[in-house]
Amino acid sequence: MMTTNPTGESTTALTGEEAPQPLSSHPPRVPLHEGEPTTLAEVFERAASEHPRPDLLNYKRGGAWRSISADEFLARARRVALGLYSLGVRHGDRVAILAENCPEWTLADAGCQLSGIIDVPIYSTQAPVQVCYILNDSGARVLFVQHRAAYDRVAEAIKDCASVEHVIFMLDAEEQPDVNGSLTFAQLEERGRALEAERPELAAELRSAIRPEEIATIIYTSGTTGEPKGVMLTHSNLVSNLIDVGEMLDWDGGDTALSVLPLSHVFERVAMFMYIHHGMRVFYAESIEKIGDNLREVKPTLLVAVPRLFEKIYDRIKEKAAAGGKLTAAILAWAVETGKRWAALKLKGEEIPPLLSLQQEIASRLVFSKWRAGVGGRIRMFVSGSAALPEEIGLIFVAAGIPIVQGYGLSETSPVVSANGLRGNRINTVGKPIRNVEVRIAADGEIETRGPNVMLGYYNKPEATRDVFTPDGWFKTGDIGALDADGHLSITDRKKELFKTSGGKYIAPQPIEQRIKQSRFVNQVVLIGNGRKFPAALIVPDWEALRSYAKLKNLDARTPAEFCRHPRILDLIQRQVDAQCEELSKYERVKKVLLLEKDLSIEDGELTPTLKVKRRVVDEKYRDLIDRLYAE
Repeated sequence: MMTTNPTGESTTALTGEEAPQPLSSHPPRVPLHEGEPTTLAEVFERAASEHPRPDLLNYKRGGAWRSISADEFLARARRVALGLYSLGVRHGDRVAILAENCPEWTLADAGCQLSGIIDVPIYSTQAPVQVCYILNDSGARVLFVQHRAAYDRVAEAIKDCASVEHVIFMLDAEEQPDVNGSLTFAQLEERGRALEAERPELAAELRSAIRPEEIATIIYTSGTTGEPKGVMLTHSNLVSNLIDVGEMLDWDGGDTALSVLPLSHVFERVAMFMYIHHGMRVFYAESIEKIGDNLREVKPTLLVAVPRLFEKIYDRIKEKAAAGGKLTAAILAWAVETGKRWAALKLKGEEIPPLLSLQQEIASRLVFSKWRAGVGGRIRMFVSGSAALPEEIGLIFVAAGIPIVQGYGLSETSPVVSANGLRGNRINTVGKPIRNVEVRIAADGEIETRGPNVMLGYYNKPEATRDVFTPDGWFKTGDIGALDADGHLSITDRKKELFKTSGGKYIAPQPIEQRIKQSRFVNQVVLIGNGRKFPAALIVPDWEALRSYAKLKNLDARTPAEFCRHPRILDLIQRQVDAQCEELSKYERVKKVLLLEKDLSIEDGELTPTLKVKRRVVDEKYRDLIDRLYAE
C-alpha cells in the first residue's frame, strides 16, 4: 500500500490495514481512566508532561551513576525519531535493536515509537545465524548495535543481509566507526537536532500519523523448536497491557525500579513502559554479576525477574550459612521452616498461633532482617514471570518480608494474561486474569485466552497464525493449566513438552524439574524419558556447593569432570533427587541421574535467550550418554 508521509513523499508502509487482521475476538476494552493513552507515543509524551522528574532513567558509567530527566528523555527520543527520518526510514519500516540494557536502548525504542517505525528487538546473546534470520525476515533497514565488539560477533553472518542500510553504534567513541553506512548514536541525534531546527513541526506530524491498531514492534519468539516466529504487537496491544497490569500491581511514581532482565524480553520491555508511564525512577543494572551490589546501592522498591534469580539468591544464602558452620546452618534451616509455616497461614488469611508469631519475629530479627538489607532494605515487591516460581521460594520470600508476586503471559499476549497483586497473593498460582482479558481451559487442559493484548499474528507466517487460534477466535497458549473456584490460574506444564513412557504413562517434566532444583546441589536439570521405561534426569550440579561438600567430606574431587564421575557425588545427587521426588507417583520418580560437566547455555544452542531448555537439542546432543544410561 502506498501512503503519503508528512513530507508529501510516497512510501511503502506496513500498516495495521495491510497486515493480517487479528483472529482473536473479544468485547471492546473498558478504559481504566477517561482519556487514557492509546499509542506508545502518547505514553511517552504524557509521562514527560505529567511526571517531569529530573532522574527518570539512571545508569552507571565511569564508576558513577548518571541521570536522564523526563524532559531530556523525550527530547532525545524525538531527535532519534528525526535522525532515523533523515536516513530515509519511514512510517512502517523496520529497525532492529541488538544490544544489552542501557538508556540508549530505551531511547532507540522510544524514537521508533514516536515516528511510527516498527522496531525489532534482538537478544544480545542470539546466535549470529539467528540474528541474520531475524534481520532478513523482518526486512530491517537499520541495525542499532551496542558497540564494535558486538557488531564484530555477528558481522560475518549478516554481511549478506541486503535490507540493512545503516548500523548505529550506541556506545562507541564519538568518531565514525569503520563500518559502511554507520553512525554513532550521538551522530544520529545530531542529525535529528538539525532536522528539528529546519522543520520544527515534523515530530508532531510523525506522531499524529500513528494509529493504535498499527504494529509497534515485532518480537521474535525464542522458540524451543524450529525457526523463530515474529510476533506482531500493536500499540493498542501494548498500551492496554501496561495500563491494566499497572493497575493490578499498584505501581506509582513513588517507586524505584532496578531493571535487570534484557529489554529484548517482552516482560522487561513492557515493565519499562510501565515505569515510564507511572513516572518512576529506573536504574539499569550494570550486569547480572553486579545485581547484588546494585540492589544495595540503588535501594529499589520493585524488581521484575525470572524465578532463577530468586533461586540463586536463596542458594547463595544457604551456601554462606553452610560455610558458617553447623550452628549457622541450623539457625537458617529453623528460620526458613518457621517462616514457611507462618507465610502459608498468612497468605490464606488464617489465624496464626501466638507461639508461631513469636518464632517468626525471632526469625525475622536473627535471619530475615539480613536478607532485607542484602537487597537494599526497601523492596516492597518482587515480580516473577517467564517460568514457574517454586512454591517453596515464594513462601520463604514472603516470610522474609520481601514478597514475590507471580504472573503469566507470552510474547503473543503483550505479555501479561494474569497476575497476582500484594493483596490476595496466592503464590502457587499465577493470579487472576487482568482487566479486559479472558481465560478458559480447553477440553485437553490447554489454556486459551482472548483480549486486547492478543497479538495481530506472526509476521510472514499466516498458516502459523491460523494454527494458534481456535475457530471462535481464542488464542491457544500451548500451556496446560487450571482455574480454581476463585478464578486464579495455575500452570502445570507446556502442552508439547508432555512425554509418554514406554509404559504408556504421561509425565509433565516441569513440575518435577522444579522439585529437583530445590536441592542446593542442583543448578540445572532436564527430565528425560520419552518412550523409555522410566524418567531420568540430566543434571548440571552447583559446582560451588559440591566443592564445599567435597572439602567437608575430604573427597578427592576438584574439577567438574571429577565430580561427575565420583561415586560419592553420584550417590549424593541421587539421594537429593529421591528426597525431592518421594511424594510423586511411582511412575514419575526419577530412577537415574546423569551429571553433565558443562552448563547448558544459549551459546551452545541448548537454551533459548529466555533460558528455556531446547529439549530436542539436549536429547540429540547427549543421545549417546542417554542411551548408555538406560542400557545399564
